[in-house]
Amino acid sequence: MVQNFWKFIYCRLLGWKSDLQVEIPDKCVVCVAPHTSNWDFIFGKIFYSSLKGKIHFLMKKEWFFFPLGYIFKAMGGVPVDRKNKKASLTEQMIERFNRSKEFRLAISPEGTRKKNTQWKTGFYYIALGAKVPISLAHIDYEKKEIGLSLNFLPTGNVEDDMEKIKNFYVGFRGKYPENFSL
Repeated sequence: MVQNFWKFIYCRLLGWKSDLQVEIPDKCVVCVAPHTSNWDFIFGKIFYSSLKGKIHFLMKKEWFFFPLGYIFKAMGGVPVDRKNKKASLTEQMIERFNRSKEFRLAISPEGTRKKNTQWKTGFYYIALGAKVPISLAHIDYEKKEIGLSLNFLPTGNVEDDMEKIKNFYVGFRGKYPENFSL
């Protein structure tokens, strides 16, 4: 019922379409690009809600105060303590994967909505350490389409794998294409 509601919003009201070429694993890091606008988050949440339900995302722990904390957690937000010197963010997320039966974590490798030629690799190392696949998801404003086309396990050769990941995103257009760099 709820899924149909989100599908109605996503497809009928907003006019977007889905391009799902693979199943979404119960545990995975979802690499989402291009990320050039705050709208990416909104469209992405509606898209995912229309399909399978909950996907998690990282957010500064400072935003998890009452009452917003309850709302963000219900939406899939995972508070991140960047000042935690005991464990890196990568280690914290690997531990979360290890203790979860189902956990899908969406991360934009660009790390910003501005143009960034140096993609972050944390998503890669989280997937590698947790031994979960990376699911490549795209958002394309020109086609009004969000999709998921490839699941793969990272090999440990970060340079080769990152090159393959970046090549996957050639041709997709963000809301502000001038801010997307491979």
